[in-house]
Amino acid sequence: MRNILAFLLLFPATLLNALGPDEIIRRLEENQIHETAYSEGRMITTDKYGSITRTFRSWARGEEDALIEFTSRGEEGQKILRTEDEICLYFPDAEDVLRIQGSAMRDSVMDSDFSYEDMTGGKSLLDDYSAGMEGTETIDGNECYKIRLTAKRRSVPYYSQILWIDSSRFTWLIGHKFSRSGSLLKEMKADEIKEIQGKFIPTRIRMEDRMKKDSSTELILDTLKLGISIDPGTFSLEELTW
Repeated sequence: MRNILAFLLLFPATLLNALGPDEIIRRLEENQIHETAYSEGRMITTDKYGSITRTFRSWARGEEDALIEFTSRGEEGQKILRTEDEICLYFPDAEDVLRIQGSAMRDSVMDSDFSYEDMTGGKSLLDDYSAGMEGTETIDGNECYKIRLTAKRRSVPYYSQILWIDSSRFTWLIGHKFSRSGSLLKEMKADEIKEIQGKFIPTRIRMEDRMKKDSSTELILDTLKLGISIDPGTFSLEELTW
C-alpha cells in the first residue's frame, strides 16, 4: 500500500517531466505560429506623463512574415513589415522605406515597451536558442514548465530568456528577458488567454521594460482570425507603400 501511495504522489511530477524542453517549446509554438492570421488591436503605453493608445491591424503568415499597419489618428498609415531576417518601416510623410537589421531590431516601437523584434516575432525559438528545463512552478493556480532559453549566437536580441509555460494549454504565462550580464531587461505577462480554433493564445499582454522607469505597455487583441485568405502580395515591399 505504501508503494502505491508513493507512486500516486509522484505521478503528477513524473507526468510533467515526461516532455523535454525542446518538445515543450515546439508545442508552445504550435499555439503561437499560424498558417495565416489577421488581428485588430490596441497598444496602450503608460508612463509618468500618462497613457497613449495606438490602434493597429496586422497580418501574419507562418514564422517569418508579418505586417502591422497603425490606424490611430496620429500614426495612421505607418507600417512595419517583417520578412525573414529583415524589418522594413514605412512612414507616409516620408514616402520612403527604412530597412532595419541587427541591433536596431531591439529599438522601441513608438516609445512603447515593445521592440520591433517583440512585435513582429520571427524564427522559431529553437533556431536562435538552446532550451533547458529549470523545473516546474505554479502560476495563478496553473502548473507550469519553467524553461530557460540561451542564445546560440550574439545576434539574438536577448542573451537568455525564462518562460513559464502552462503544462496543459502550452501557452506562456510569464516571460523574463535577460542581458548577457544577467540583468533583467524586460518582463512580460499574459493577462488574458483565449481559446481560438483549438489554440490557446495570449490576447492581452503586458510588457515592462526594466531599463525605463514607471513604464509599461499593454498589447490587446480585440479581433483575431486564424486560417484566413491573404493576398500573397501583402508581405512584399511593393505593397508596403500603398
